[in-house]
Amino acid sequence: MVLIEFSMFPLDKGESLSSYVARILDIIDQSGIPYRLNPMGTVLEGDYDEVMAVVRKCFKALEKDCNRISMTLKMDYRKTDQSRLESKIKKVESILKKELKK
Repeated sequence: MVLIEFSMFPLDKGESLSSYVARILDIIDQSGIPYRLNPMGTVLEGDYDEVMAVVRKCFKALEKDCNRISMTLKMDYRKTDQSRLESKIKKVESILKKELKK
């Protein structure tokens, strides 16, 4: 199972890019893949091929009307079927013995 954090946005559409980000997030939400939005990107969790298919679909959606697209992507693979989207945070909170801001 992989955790992939990525951000993707056009570089040729001016200063405000929220409508393009919203377009990508709609694709992610409709995919059914577990995800968490954060201020700097989105984390997806699942099978490598399924997650990368969603990333590709997001790219293709922007490619239609954007001449230049920036994307950052980092991945954590672990051979397990257990979800780590929440458990990684809970593990650190248990060590600190307190809840962290989310």
